[in-house]
Amino acid sequence: MAATASALAADMTPRQVADAYVAAWNAHDADAAAAFMADDVTYLDATVGEPQKGRDAARDKVIKLFVTAAPDLTWKMRGEPIESADGIAFEWTFGGTNTGAWGPDTPATGKPFSFDGVTFMRVKNGKIVAQSDYYDGLGFQKQLGWIQ
Repeated sequence: MAATASALAADMTPRQVADAYVAAWNAHDADAAAAFMADDVTYLDATVGEPQKGRDAARDKVIKLFVTAAPDLTWKMRGEPIESADGIAFEWTFGGTNTGAWGPDTPATGKPFSFDGVTFMRVKNGKIVAQSDYYDGLGFQKQLGWIQ
């Protein structure tokens, strides 16, 4: 069955990959979301600065982190994405309630948050090979009460 899914994924457009990937995030399924990434994906969260290299790092250090810290998260595309044969860019709104720890030094605040951003994604053979997310990290941190 995995071979069939991989064959189907190879035929997916960047928009179809992005839609399915966002749906996996909204299902709070880090493994399903990571399955849309190439083994050697590069995932940049611009507010962190250090790109994650590889599917497992992206899953464990980005996707699982958000899913754990905000189990009710929602990620919604806004507007019409810009798509090419090998990529997609789209604006979005991301929100949830911080009921889980982000890490050992950032316990749950219990506060709701919502922020806007944009994602640039490169797709090859139905897999995300590069993803860069740019968003209002300052506003996000203020909403959680981490900074004034």
